[in-house]
Amino acid sequence: MKHESGNISINTENIFPIIKKWLYSEKDIFIRELVSNASDAISKMKKLDAMGEAELPEDNKFEIKVIVNKNDKTIKVIDNGLGMTAEEVKKYINQIAFSGAVDFLEKYKDKSDDGQIIGHFGLGFYSAFMVSQRVQIDTLSYQKDAAAVRWVSDGGTEFEMSDSDRNERGTTITLYLADDSLEFADEYTMRKTLEKYFAFLPYELYLEDAAKAEEKKEETKEADDKAEAEPKKPEPLNDTKPLWLKNPRDCTDEEYKQFYTKVFHDFNEPLFWIHLNMDYPFNLKGILYFPKLKHEFETMEGQIKLYYNQVFVADNIKEVIPEFLLLLKGVLDCPDLPLNVSRSFLQNDGYVNKISTHITKKVADKLTSLFENERENYNKYWDDINPFVKYGCIREEKFYDRVKDILIFKSTKGGYTTLKEYLENNKDNHENKVFYVSDENQQAQYIKLFNENGMEAVILTNMIDNHFMSLLESKVTGLQFNRIDADISSSMKQENTGIPEDDVKYLENLFKETVNDEKLKIQVESLKNETIPAVVLLSEQSRRMQEMSKMFGGMDMGHMFPKEQTLVLNSSNKLVKALIDLKEKDERKEDVKLVSEHIYDLAMMSHQTLEPDAMAKFIQRSNEILMKVL
Repeated sequence: MKHESGNISINTENIFPIIKKWLYSEKDIFIRELVSNASDAISKMKKLDAMGEAELPEDNKFEIKVIVNKNDKTIKVIDNGLGMTAEEVKKYINQIAFSGAVDFLEKYKDKSDDGQIIGHFGLGFYSAFMVSQRVQIDTLSYQKDAAAVRWVSDGGTEFEMSDSDRNERGTTITLYLADDSLEFADEYTMRKTLEKYFAFLPYELYLEDAAKAEEKKEETKEADDKAEAEPKKPEPLNDTKPLWLKNPRDCTDEEYKQFYTKVFHDFNEPLFWIHLNMDYPFNLKGILYFPKLKHEFETMEGQIKLYYNQVFVADNIKEVIPEFLLLLKGVLDCPDLPLNVSRSFLQNDGYVNKISTHITKKVADKLTSLFENERENYNKYWDDINPFVKYGCIREEKFYDRVKDILIFKSTKGGYTTLKEYLENNKDNHENKVFYVSDENQQAQYIKLFNENGMEAVILTNMIDNHFMSLLESKVTGLQFNRIDADISSSMKQENTGIPEDDVKYLENLFKETVNDEKLKIQVESLKNETIPAVVLLSEQSRRMQEMSKMFGGMDMGHMFPKEQTLVLNSSNKLVKALIDLKEKDERKEDVKLVSEHIYDLAMMSHQTLEPDAMAKFIQRSNEILMKVL
């Protein structure tokens, strides 16, 4: 062809600064765009061959090469796809408004129902100018008698076209790197970038370091031993057939575990997984893993990788993946996503909501299947998966509706119970009330009281449980959650064993004076357990208000939500009886004061951790009491 030059046809003034600073969120995206375009070119070639509109040699092997050369400051992206003619270069490169893939699909839409060609990214090629001061295309079309074409631009709106010396079908894009982007000519940097985006590209992808190859060549020439070692066969960087493309029936547990380790570098085996494999009404494939958690805070460290035709798009795109699923780990490949030119952001589309809804349904179905068919395993998994399930219920009403009957609670009686089972088993002791434990060690005395009286509480120790309880209370009519230290059940009290009113008054005045708190509520009860002198109760409403105040940036809001604590004295206990017996003996006042202080501190210690000053006094007083015993 004759040498030709001109201006790129664009409808946006000064598009290159826009590409560099706005269109693409990360600098390394240029390599994703260029290699994706190479993959598209091969997909088109395969399609034409399948439809009989092109003929490939029998030994044809599709592949993509990326060659870095830090000496020349260049990167080459080479494919053996269908290539372009001079007219196609003019149309698809010089006229930015067109998209080659869209045009290709339009032409062949009646001959194929395969929508695997990426058709949403007309500007992808121009991301090359994010890192380049000059870009060169050498391309040869598959069409018979086509001539190879070279296109060159220095990053402005001007270009030059001429004949190329390329003699094989396909395209080579050469980037002459700008000084601020030379790191991409480094083999290690490029390898990490290619592995990030193309670990599962459908065509074999190879990386070569031309500078290193030149150095080795020189070393070989200078070596005394002239015998050349057989060159090592290059290995592709990618797995062209990832596990998610296989039929779930053909996958083994070991394959799922190996894939999980490979993708997420997590050597703890996942608990279980969901293999999504859907072709209608949209194309969606992927695997979602439920990881085993090392600690509760790890629940916020999930990772869902989104792919588009096996090309990585981004992690944790909330428009596609329901927010609560971001606590999991997994891969999703959805070729039908309506992406915009940057391949990183979703266009607003009702279709995306359908995908999100479908994923939510599949997760709920998996959990329900486990509950109904593998209840023992479901119970084992619960400690790890319950923060995720609860968060899902809070964030997604549809998810709650699907899993509400399979929500389970760990019981102080051992084992696990559903809400329905708990309410049925405990209706004689308390109607529509659920007692719970938030700290098994701190509340051990209260648990003991419950166990002795044949009562049951559930264990709710996660940070999310306060919100989860509020959700259930809003969903189930009349339901009320009470912490185990919020109330004394009537089944714990002895009947008809009250003490005279003047003794009650004496105990109230004694402990208010001892604790030096006029607002402290004193309650005298005769408990069945005679070994406990006193317990402290904190109303459920007061406790929730206190904890809510902590959530607001740790502000001191105690004056707004005062603690409604009640000291319950057990009149069946020998120590409490002894205090009553000594009420008239002035010579024993100091002993009475000492014991009453100790009873209060012991009750507080089973309710919450003592403040440092109170703990110091408790230890000093304990020593004093021991001395009196001796």
